[in-house]
Amino acid sequence: MNTEMIITLSILAGAAALFASGKIRSDMVAIMALILLVVLDILNPAEALSGFANSVVIMMIGLFIVGGGIFHTGLARQVSGRLLKLAGQNETKLLVTVMLASSFIGAFVSNTGTVAVMLPIVVSLAMSAGVSPGRLLMPLAFASSLGGTLTLIGTPPNMVIRETLMKAGVTELTFFSFTPVGAVALAIGTVLIIVLSKFLLPKSSGDKEGGKKRRSLQELAQQYSLSDNLYRVQAKRGSLIIGKPLKELSLTGQYGIHISEVRRKSSHKNPFFKTLNGEVAGPDTIVEENDILYVKGFFPQVEAFARECELELLAQHAAEREQASTDGYASTEVGIAEVLIPPNSKHINQLVKHSGFREQYNLNILGIQRRGGYLLHQLKEERMRSGDALLVQGAWKSIAKLSQEHADVVVVGQPEEAEASVPLSHKAPIAAAVMIAMVVLMIADIFPAVVSVMIAAVLMVATGCLRNMEEAYKTVNWESIVLIGGMIPMSIAVEKTGAAALISEKLVLSLGSFGPLALLAGVYFATSFVTLFISNTASAVLFAPIALGAALQLGVNPVPYLFAVTLAASICFAVPFSTPPNALVMSAGRYTFMDYVRIGLPAQVLLGVVMVLVLPLFFPF
Repeated sequence: MNTEMIITLSILAGAAALFASGKIRSDMVAIMALILLVVLDILNPAEALSGFANSVVIMMIGLFIVGGGIFHTGLARQVSGRLLKLAGQNETKLLVTVMLASSFIGAFVSNTGTVAVMLPIVVSLAMSAGVSPGRLLMPLAFASSLGGTLTLIGTPPNMVIRETLMKAGVTELTFFSFTPVGAVALAIGTVLIIVLSKFLLPKSSGDKEGGKKRRSLQELAQQYSLSDNLYRVQAKRGSLIIGKPLKELSLTGQYGIHISEVRRKSSHKNPFFKTLNGEVAGPDTIVEENDILYVKGFFPQVEAFARECELELLAQHAAEREQASTDGYASTEVGIAEVLIPPNSKHINQLVKHSGFREQYNLNILGIQRRGGYLLHQLKEERMRSGDALLVQGAWKSIAKLSQEHADVVVVGQPEEAEASVPLSHKAPIAAAVMIAMVVLMIADIFPAVVSVMIAAVLMVATGCLRNMEEAYKTVNWESIVLIGGMIPMSIAVEKTGAAALISEKLVLSLGSFGPLALLAGVYFATSFVTLFISNTASAVLFAPIALGAALQLGVNPVPYLFAVTLAASICFAVPFSTPPNALVMSAGRYTFMDYVRIGLPAQVLLGVVMVLVLPLFFPF
């Protein structure tokens, strides 16, 4: 081993350790590794930046935009919702339907996006069927990853091995080259996951509400005790706050209270406040004469606020108590919903006041459910934690926008009234046509695959499935893009320094004497093991050249070895942090680390054994 090889492998090992620890963002780790490779003269600047011009990276950007159009128009929700309604209330039938629906969607859009859109649907259907959501959510995550093995665009590792084989001049994989092998993986994986989850998943997964129907607004409000400490004050003539925006009143700092809503008359001809238009209180809301402010806080603080600002504290009559839990929080335009903070969210350890919910979506956070308890006061200074459920209030359309656009939260508790208030977009058929056109272009191979994807991405914006380019950019997971663009040069460094050839030679020397099947098993399970600790894309980028070199040294067909890399990188179930879908369902399903080990590890190992035996049947040595 030469010095450059030792430096490269040391940087790779350090990056892998940081990926596994999760203490530093994965894209930052990739950029730091890239900088070190340039500073230590392993790569020149052109080689270091080549990853960001790679067709895989450009294709990923296009696919994020296409997927954003599909989610934004409600197409994915329509398709999955209709499929899931076929399942009825039988748990086994529901489980099979959930897995097939998520795997079908996962074949065309990212597995993370698939789980994000399916999660609230599966939770609501589970509750309606009297089944614990924890019985369905882990299979949902696993199925989305299995579905990605069906097509070229289903998962990034598929595109990585296609690029590797093309550069080596071996073969060019088409859109459906992955389908036969992926279909076997999906069929066997579905059976394994259903059997294992039926017997090994806890019946309740810690979810005490598994058998409840979907909650109404009244029930959701009562759960968070919204009627407690809710008071109404009116700004009469002469009040000191008239004409001032709420952000200038220092309500939280000075009084420890929160204004959830400002209501005013819709017409001066109508003296009654029953026909008020609800306006969610934002920082720039200006108080007007006769406005009624709904104030959340303890009575002494509310009383002090009313006295010092010369406001009238309105009486709370007994007859109004029943309505008070939703009055001031919900109407035909305004609603409340629960939002889950998943394990990989950027909001973890972030103060509520820095979340951007109010500034970006005009949503107020009314309460936090944490480990069975409820936090209802002084929320702005509270730090959000993984697994927190936030009760948010805002316009129905703002809640829907949050659900569609914000990748770091999942709206899981949207009550039944929201369905009538947030209709699906009429652009869904157009999004479906664009997606079908993209698939047809890729199958027909009229243009290079990356060009077909970019055409579809442009059409999503041009046809109004995404309102503008700014919205299109928001759909892209830039952390993933930077990670892939930063790790591709790492594979170049591994090859350039001879490390790939050395590792390939060691694999051939240690396993080659046992035959090509043993070498195939070595490549598969080495990739599978590493993917437990770093992203599947990074694993595929690193192992693709190693698998290619090992196959060529042994003098056999490299295609099955490259397929072993992409399958092993995509089928990783044994730990919750191995893939974003696994992490996304952990809190919602109330899973523990050992739940993944019990279900995911045997499924991953058994499926790996089967795929090692099946691959030579499709791609002979």
